[in-house]
Amino acid sequence: MKRNMSNNQKNLDVNAEPLISVVVPAFNEAENVENLASEIAKALVAMPHEMIFIDDASTDDTKAVLTDMKLRFPYLRVLSHRRNSGQSRGVRSGVQAARAPVIATLDSDGQNDPADIPSLYAQLTRADAPDTLAMVGGRRARRIDSAAKKLASRFGNGVRKRLLKDDADDTGCGLKVFRRQAFLELPYFDHIHRYIPALMLREGYAIEFADVNHRAREFGESKYTNFGRLKVSIADLRGVIWLRKRMKLPGGVDEL
Repeated sequence: MKRNMSNNQKNLDVNAEPLISVVVPAFNEAENVENLASEIAKALVAMPHEMIFIDDASTDDTKAVLTDMKLRFPYLRVLSHRRNSGQSRGVRSGVQAARAPVIATLDSDGQNDPADIPSLYAQLTRADAPDTLAMVGGRRARRIDSAAKKLASRFGNGVRKRLLKDDADDTGCGLKVFRRQAFLELPYFDHIHRYIPALMLREGYAIEFADVNHRAREFGESKYTNFGRLKVSIADLRGVIWLRKRMKLPGGVDEL
């Protein structure tokens, strides 16, 4: 679906330093990415921003659609993985390339609502925020998914929350807003996107959460299965627990 840019979009300075970079990893989401970009542009129409879509070696027309979209969205940047590397690597590639000090991440399936980004950004950057606040994570207040998927997610989140003590009720929500530098300090591994809250706490940062909208997938199909998540989560949990135990914080660094 092609949409024209609003006057506000046209009037924003393309060369202005963005306040926020929206990072969207995409694998075989050709039918979803253009509408999602339109929604991001609408949500951030009054804020200097950039959109970074990462094509994760899609086998459909995602890469071609994203390339064509650059003609209509002046703040869009497109990265392309040469080999399929997964969602976490897509997030990392986007964050590394980002120009803004604050990052928002979204799933490319359209189930996260870009309209929630400004409120999460405002919560992160508010004047009375704790000095160490580095992330505001989305929490799907009314999740639109199958009963089996919601049950598996509730069980997984409960186990992870008890073991990691990260206070995250919904770490699977792709909508997060965080400080770029804080993310780059985290140890990287595959599936890190599900453990960002625990790893932020490990580095001594504060985190908060906020209810966000959730929508049904309109096109395509999920890239994850309940069994697939369970298979990798056991090893991931053990690894993150080990990382937490091996962390020592200096309480700050002073140059003398």
